Amino acid sequence: MTAAPVLGTEQFTAVHDRYFADIHRYVAGRLSTQAAEDVAAETFLVAFDRRKTFDPARGDLRAWLFGIATNLVSRHRRKEARHYRALSRLDPREAAEGHESRVVASVTVARLGKALSRLSAGERDVLLLVALGDLGYAEVAEALGISPGTVGSRLTRARKKLTPALAQEASDE
Repeated sequence: MTAAPVLGTEQFTAVHDRYFADIHRYVAGRLSTQAAEDVAAETFLVAFDRRKTFDPARGDLRAWLFGIATNLVSRHRRKEARHYRALSRLDPREAAEGHESRVVASVTVARLGKALSRLSAGERDVLLLVALGDLGYAEVAEALGISPGTVGSRLTRARKKLTPALAQEASDE
């Protein structure tokens, strides 16, 4: 059995340059923008430290990075849950004094935040990896270490739970 090839520093720089924006966008959708900077950077630090353990035969590099990012986000779950609860408490009347788009955005974010806070951690992980990370089922399965069938069932449950909030939003327009 041969060892997996280790990414050198120059190769890893190319990996960082290729995937940093995707990881950052995903994490920013899960946490604050400031936390996204830290967590995205930490994702690549962890990946660099563990680069000797990456085995391309076991999965895709992109999915491996998203898996690391998701694990780091899970460390921030309490902050994430507080963030979604805070979004759900936004008072659209406060934004009504400003531009109409601020009102619409405030209502949308508040409803979506409330709906996202009602999802289980697993459902939220799957939904946001698909929506913000733009990962397919197989990549999500690799990133989270679950089967593609579990990805599908969690995504279906998440969508069913979000449908009432999104339907309410559509009827308000």
